[in-house]
This record gives sequence, C-alpha cells and structure tokens, in this order.
Amino acid sequence: MQRTLITIGPRQVIGFCLALTAFELLTYMASDLVMPAMLDVTTELQADIRHVPNAFNLYLLGGICLQWLMGPLSDRWGRRRLLLIGCAIFGVACSAAFAAHSIEAFNLLRLLQGMGLGFVISVSYPALQEVFCEADAVRLMALLGNVALLSPLLGPLLGSLLLQWLNWRELFLALGLVAALVWLGLYAWMPETVGVIRRDGQHQAPIPFSLKRTRQRYLALLGNRRFFGASLALGLMSLPLIAWIGLSPILLIQLLGQTPLEYGLWQMPIFSAVIVGNLILNRLLVTHALPELIRIGLWPLCMGLVALLGCALLAAGPVPVVASLALYGVGLGICNATLYRLALFCTEDSKGLVSAMIGMISIAVMGLGASLIATIGGGTRLDFFALLSALGGLTCLPLLHGFLHDAKAASTKAQ
Repeated sequence: MQRTLITIGPRQVIGFCLALTAFELLTYMASDLVMPAMLDVTTELQADIRHVPNAFNLYLLGGICLQWLMGPLSDRWGRRRLLLIGCAIFGVACSAAFAAHSIEAFNLLRLLQGMGLGFVISVSYPALQEVFCEADAVRLMALLGNVALLSPLLGPLLGSLLLQWLNWRELFLALGLVAALVWLGLYAWMPETVGVIRRDGQHQAPIPFSLKRTRQRYLALLGNRRFFGASLALGLMSLPLIAWIGLSPILLIQLLGQTPLEYGLWQMPIFSAVIVGNLILNRLLVTHALPELIRIGLWPLCMGLVALLGCALLAAGPVPVVASLALYGVGLGICNATLYRLALFCTEDSKGLVSAMIGMISIAVMGLGASLIATIGGGTRLDFFALLSALGGLTCLPLLHGFLHDAKAASTKAQ
C-alpha cells in the first residue's frame, strides 16, 4: 500500500482501518444478526408479521434521515468528531432495544440504529478517501465491502446460534456493549482529515456551515446528471440483494418451513459470491480503468438477473434462485465500490456533502424499492420475489449506460 495523503504513523493507519472496519461491521451486523429473531420479536410484541421486513427497511431508511446534515457538518467540524457522535448514538439505540415493549418503540429504535449506517457512509467513507490515494482507497472500499458482507453472510447464521443461549433483547444489549468498545477504538486511532495539511502541501480547510448554502449545494448535485444517475444506479443494482435480506426470513422460514439455522446457511452462497467479486476487483484494479471495471462486472450481474427472471417464469425452487443471486452477486462485488468512487468524484464539491448525497439517494432507492417489493407481494411467493427483484435490478442498466457514455466522452475531450 502506498503512503498516506496525510501525515499519519503506521500504527495509527492500522488502528484506524481496524476501528473503521469494526464500526462498519457492527452497523451492518445490527441489521442481519437480529433477522432470525424477528418472528420472535413480532410474537412477543404481539405485532403483525409484516413488521419482519419493516425492521430491515426502517434500518435502511434511518441511514438517510440525517445524512443531509452529517456530511456538511463533518466538512465544518471534522470527520473524527462526527463519527464519534454517530457511534455513540448507535450504541445507545441498540442498548435501548433491550427495554422495548411495543412494536412502535422497536421500529423507532431501528430507525435510530440505522443512523449509525448513515454516519459510516457520509463521514467514514470520505475520511478514507482523504487519507489514501485513489487505488488504495478503492481497494480499501472493496475490503470494507467484504467485511460488511460478513454480516449478511455470517449474521443470520451467528444470530441463529446466539439465539440458542440469548433472547432477542439480550442480543441488542450485546450490540450496545460492543459499540462502546468500538467507540474507544475510534477515539484512540481515528485521524482528522479536515483542516489538516497534506503531504503535498494542500490544505483542506473547514467549510462554514450554512443551511441556505447547503441547500444550494445539494440542488447543484441533483442537477448534475452524471452524479444523479450514478447514485440512482448504485441503489438499483443493489436492490435485489437488499430485498433478499429483508424478505428471506419470510420466504425461507415462514413459507418453506426451514429452521433459522437452515435460513442462515442459504445466505452463504450469495454473500460469498459478492466477496469473490470484490477480490476479482482487487486483482483487476492494477490493469484496468474504473469505467472498464464496471463494464466487466455488468456481465455476471446481468446474467444473474436474467437467470432470476428464468426462475420466476419456471417457478423454480430455492436452489436455482440462490444460484442466480450468487452469479449476480459476483458482478455486484466488482461494480459497487468502483461506481461509488466514480460518483464521488463527479463533482469538485466537498466529499462529506457528496458522500452524504450518494448515501441518501442510493439508500432511499434500496429502502423504498425493497418496501415496494414487499408491499406488492414479494414475500408471498419465491417466484414472485425473483421476478420483482430481477426487474428492479435491471433498471440500473439505462442509467449505467448513460453514465459510462458520458465518462467516455469526457475522457476523449480531455485528451
């Protein structure tokens, strides 16, 4: 790995990466670890089964509630301070779930817990881009993607095992305690990137916060066609995976009568495939430009989604559906971190605000899209889920075509 863009020692680099990785893993784990327990939650709180996917979708929507504010505030007050605040909010919300006595209170806490995910996206990701050079930043983003995928890969299985000894309330309390340890790690090793002089002599000065100016900057981003298209595509290409995470407890446990442990095992091929895609990305980064990597990743992504359509038409069982999602996952692993980097640098605006806008758009698309799939019956039949999720994922193609065409035109013009 090349040297950092700011002056930071090797030990702090390692500590920073580990603490950031732990916080990201924890925020994702808080969504997936508890999914096997959601039927117990709805039973104990005397709530309708429809709240099972709602718990995941509300968590996603919580991730966008304050992103519009987190990004600009981190541009003004620094990444370190905001990330410590976000980790504290996340830990308190997880611990508070131990005392939830109604589904309304539980859902509210899920929304607050999801804000931790918002801090990861709008604060920690820009910090990563500001500490490391482009190639290293993309590699680390892919690595963080792999670590985050350990949550849906191992989370349901680990949750099923932990539920043999803990109830769902104790599970949330444990997450809160781990969050406190992660906060200490961030406090010890998180560097500040705003207001710091870089090795090349450049200085990223704090940007004064103004609601009026912030609104104007967000509107300017929405008017940037390439940026908006890339952000929408990020959400749409991940939609089948997000819909699967939210609805698979109902599809596998409720409809097909599988055990929580079997449900956890079904997740492994899909999320292992995404990790394989990220590893392929890491190897190809040396010899391929970022737009070319997206074109390569689209092959397995599209083939997996087309195969998913075939599963819907043939009313296939879980094996073909999971195999199709796994093929799609390889392509997603190649495309996701690559497209995020290209979207982040579509504009010269501060990366805290730009990252917040990427997160708001992409997570809103994923959360609302998954909610729509659940509402119109994606959780009632496996073949109907396959149809809706495949169609949702394929809608990213026109946006990606326009984005890559514009990127090629801009590159040609620059030459």
